[in-house]
Amino acid sequence: MAQTPQEVLKMIQDNNIKIIDLKFIDLPGIWQHCSFYYNQIDESSFVDGVPFDGSSIRGWKAINESDMCMVPDPKTAWIDPFYEEPTLSMICGIKEPRTGEWYDRDPRTIAGKAVEYLQSTGIGDTAFFGPEAEFFVFDDVRFDQTENKGYYYVDSIEGRWNTGREEEGGNLGYKPGYKQGYFPVAPTDTVQDMRTEMLLTMAECGVPIEKHHHEVATGGQNELGFRFATLIEAADYLMTYKYVIKNVAKKYGKTVTFMPKPLFNDNGSGMHTHQSIWKGGEPLFWGDGYANLSKLALNYIGGILKHAPALLAFTNPTTNSYKRLVPGFEAPVNLAYSQGNRSASVRIPLSGPNPKAKRLEFRCPDATCNPYLAFAAMLCAGIDGIKNEIDPGESLDVDIYDLSPEELSKIPSTPGSLEQALESLEKDHAFLIDGGVFTQDFIENWIEYKLDNEVNPMRLRPHPYEFALYYDV
Repeated sequence: MAQTPQEVLKMIQDNNIKIIDLKFIDLPGIWQHCSFYYNQIDESSFVDGVPFDGSSIRGWKAINESDMCMVPDPKTAWIDPFYEEPTLSMICGIKEPRTGEWYDRDPRTIAGKAVEYLQSTGIGDTAFFGPEAEFFVFDDVRFDQTENKGYYYVDSIEGRWNTGREEEGGNLGYKPGYKQGYFPVAPTDTVQDMRTEMLLTMAECGVPIEKHHHEVATGGQNELGFRFATLIEAADYLMTYKYVIKNVAKKYGKTVTFMPKPLFNDNGSGMHTHQSIWKGGEPLFWGDGYANLSKLALNYIGGILKHAPALLAFTNPTTNSYKRLVPGFEAPVNLAYSQGNRSASVRIPLSGPNPKAKRLEFRCPDATCNPYLAFAAMLCAGIDGIKNEIDPGESLDVDIYDLSPEELSKIPSTPGSLEQALESLEKDHAFLIDGGVFTQDFIENWIEYKLDNEVNPMRLRPHPYEFALYYDV
């Protein structure tokens, strides 16, 4: 892979590239792009950027201050496998053209500030993140919402609800039961070849691939895995992951969603996020404490748990996220830590005697998040825990289903809605601002955007199930 602007320009020449596709992430977390003829990109583009109109990007500039610049990162260059014309893709940060400063509402810029903040504290020099994003593959999806109707419909050849359906060639069964979809072989697992193509295509795009498998839910839940990476690299890889998976699925006539809870009464899709801090090439989370954690690691956990209600405004940023975070579906609803209890929001994975493998896993996030913002916010919370030596309390190593209601009431839980998470963020965001990572303007803009575009619109619309509950009252 290229590392410098000069190597990218040589890559363009060697591969006879005529089109350069520049990608950047908007506020909610969706890639945007613009394609340029190759002669529009030169060495200065990697410093000054390429101008574009930012007025229509969600949550960004007003029309009277719309001029912005995309600055490509040469280390993110890969040839897009989905275009007929050979096209070089690069991921960009955003600059203000008048000042030459990085734009403080650009999520990738914020992620960079989080790494700089870590380094400025002297705690460490590198933060590693390893997200595990789950998703559903459907054969059909339809939804609509108007003044007089509202519905959704999803379907999958693997859906347990289709055991009685007449299918072309006959219904062959082989449909995973509810909560029974983990690791079945073919013919129950129908998308092995497609997942393999997804994984190998990700590798072509520079993602350090590891594995793929079927997930727990019926109806086509899956997961691919890639190796942990530095904070910005991990966020870049996750965006490439989502891009590749959706486009390969489309090639197979299928559709992918990272929506946390598209199915009622079965497991939702999360994004367990592994993380650790290193300094001078040495891991800092290994020690002689609980589960072989260092005091620094336990304090990091303390910061995550203390700020979790506010963190979820970034790590679980949709109204649908909180339909996954409910008891009974392996969801991490308990704000506690454990080396074995998967209902705890922070889990310590088994790492054997290898200090370099010691890490923690924050299990709350889902892949609807903007990864640059989510990873930056988690790192800020962990740094706050280290700086203030926050004690995470006792670990949760009991079966929560054996606890009495009185015992269970003593364990704090995740917010019950996006609105509650946003309220927590409004009250608790100093840990995001103190290091100069997020700005007050960004926090206020995020809360306003989420309320105006997601929370309040959901309030206004009747839900289909309300008709079952109340129509004949």
